[in-house]
Amino acid sequence: MLRYGLQYISRPLRGALAGIVLLASASAMSVVGADPEVQTDAQRQAAYARLAQQSSELQSHFSTLKDVVRLVRPAVVHIEVVHPGASRPAVARRGSADETGSGVIVEIDGRFYILTNRHLIKFAQPDSITVKLSDGRRITPTRIWQDPATDIAVLAVGSEGLLTARVGNSDEMDIGDFVLAIGSPFGLSHSVTHGIISAKGRRDLELATDGVNYQDFLQTDASINPGNSGGPLVNLRGEVVGINTAIASSSGHNEGIGFSIPANMVMIVARQLIDHGSVTRGYLGVSLDSKFGAAAATQLGLDRPRGAKVTAISPGSPNGVPIEDDNHLVNTVSLTPVGRDVPLVVFRDRKPVQLTVKIAERTP
Repeated sequence: MLRYGLQYISRPLRGALAGIVLLASASAMSVVGADPEVQTDAQRQAAYARLAQQSSELQSHFSTLKDVVRLVRPAVVHIEVVHPGASRPAVARRGSADETGSGVIVEIDGRFYILTNRHLIKFAQPDSITVKLSDGRRITPTRIWQDPATDIAVLAVGSEGLLTARVGNSDEMDIGDFVLAIGSPFGLSHSVTHGIISAKGRRDLELATDGVNYQDFLQTDASINPGNSGGPLVNLRGEVVGINTAIASSSGHNEGIGFSIPANMVMIVARQLIDHGSVTRGYLGVSLDSKFGAAAATQLGLDRPRGAKVTAISPGSPNGVPIEDDNHLVNTVSLTPVGRDVPLVVFRDRKPVQLTVKIAERTP
């Protein structure tokens, strides 16, 4: 379990610019040669012409990124929470003050909602939340829903003329896919950074003490910092594929390891919150061996550790997805609709056996 330096990324407003420094680029001093004083004017003009041509060719390759930013950025919001009686923004984590975060507007069944992180707004009431839109308007949500087990929150908003982002299929993302992160790092709203998907299926992270039990994070090296909490991770189709949630850092700032909740998980949870006010999770009724590893896999006749080892079946307890480990099985079952019959392939007596099981409702 990863424990060291893992933290949420909401951000205090106070001192947001304290660490910013100006950097000069040495390359700008050498575009026309190491010794410009001995160059003729004709040589300099030719160098400028070459740079103009090369720049034009290079910029054409980045036109896709510009289009993605133009599409998604207007749907990204800056979130602040002010507690009653407070004179400045305050939020969320363990009663700390002066924090802000991000969110993204989506449309679900013809209505507008903002997707964000639960840890950002968990102590807030709707009238204590201020949402700043990309056009400068400030609005207040009409209702909020929260799911502590996934750190997902949904804000209902009734304003007109809101621009929304399209939600993509996070299951289609692969390691190495290019992504953009948009949000409010250090209170600097609508900032854009880029990187790749560094890993998938990060499920054994210890996030503060909030008990985020259902994890399936996308890992990215796109620069995300305090204040990016709740902002979208976006693919090159301009689709939201994740909600940025946490970073692994020894300094408290970006070190190239960030984690996003996959969009598919976000939307399943969001729809249940909106429709029912809470999340109903599936239950298979089995006990798992969390220490299942290479030695046990070899003993069972497997070529490598995969799947989850069932050690017991609960009395009276009740899919197409290759199961990687016990946490993956728990997540997959919890997001499967209650009452559905699902095929299950088990490895028994060194042979695969196909069964059909019914998903029951998990009780608290």
